[in-house]
Amino acid sequence: MKKRRSDYDVTDSVQTTSPEAVTVEVRRIYVDLYGKAGVGQLDQPFKDFATLYRGQNPDFHGCDTSYHDIQHVLDVTLAMARLLHGYQHFARVPLDERLFRFGVILALYHDSGYIRHRNDKRHENGAEYTLTHVTRSGRLLRSYLPKLDMADLAPIAARVVHYTGFEVPIDKIKVPQPIFAVIGNLLGSADILGQMADRCYLEKCYERLFPEFVLGGIATRKNERGEKVVVFESGADLIFKTPVFFEHAARRLDGDLEAVHRYVEHHFGGKNVYLEAIQNTVNYARKLVERADIEKLRRQPPPPGSVQSE
Repeated sequence: MKKRRSDYDVTDSVQTTSPEAVTVEVRRIYVDLYGKAGVGQLDQPFKDFATLYRGQNPDFHGCDTSYHDIQHVLDVTLAMARLLHGYQHFARVPLDERLFRFGVILALYHDSGYIRHRNDKRHENGAEYTLTHVTRSGRLLRSYLPKLDMADLAPIAARVVHYTGFEVPIDKIKVPQPIFAVIGNLLGSADILGQMADRCYLEKCYERLFPEFVLGGIATRKNERGEKVVVFESGADLIFKTPVFFEHAARRLDGDLEAVHRYVEHHFGGKNVYLEAIQNTVNYARKLVERADIEKLRRQPPPPGSVQSE
């Protein structure tokens, strides 16, 4: 049986270290929904995203967060396009092509708040923005969307992107129309599905996410008495807590995000390949917990920030 490649998506068919490969697949989904007219308008957001994350934008450093890297974003963006495709089959209020593009752009830039400005002298790594990165992503989207003739959607994007984080509770996010809450639910779901279905999710948590948590002030917190409390002792501790984290993620998917993850089943002919992959990962994490043996993590993720170009 062929093993799934570590730099490919959950179906092992799209290389998620390649912005070009993901662009091709998202374009294919767009054409299936709306036809060929207008599909070229997807190209610029992907090109600008690649320029930003590769450090070729004159105003920003390249992405230096090893977990929240270009592959993470492309996995989420691909999941978002597939969810949008499935949603259209069931939608009482269908998305027009402009809102489809809006959803894809939100996914592409949902973690742009980790990217440091070149004038930033206070921070040495984007992970230091962990606690505020969603708000910063909203600011970047607010300034970027007018360049795509979406100025009217810019302030809405700054709100909807919060469906991916915890800086603002979902029930406190104010949007002008219900359809934007739907897009937000799809975006938040894509963020969970895309990253947790990564073939090397556990290895990335161990090697990359824990150091980001340390830099971002997530590994510890202060209790009501102002005393330091350790949340994650180590990368291994983060892995051992993955099954519990997934329980919280599942409640968020089915509750706060209104179970819109089910729409992806239409895209895949009745299967939720994302949840299947995630469940396999969680089951393996449970075995690691039982054995208290982190040495069983042997998959090799692509190097942090690695990018393929076609």
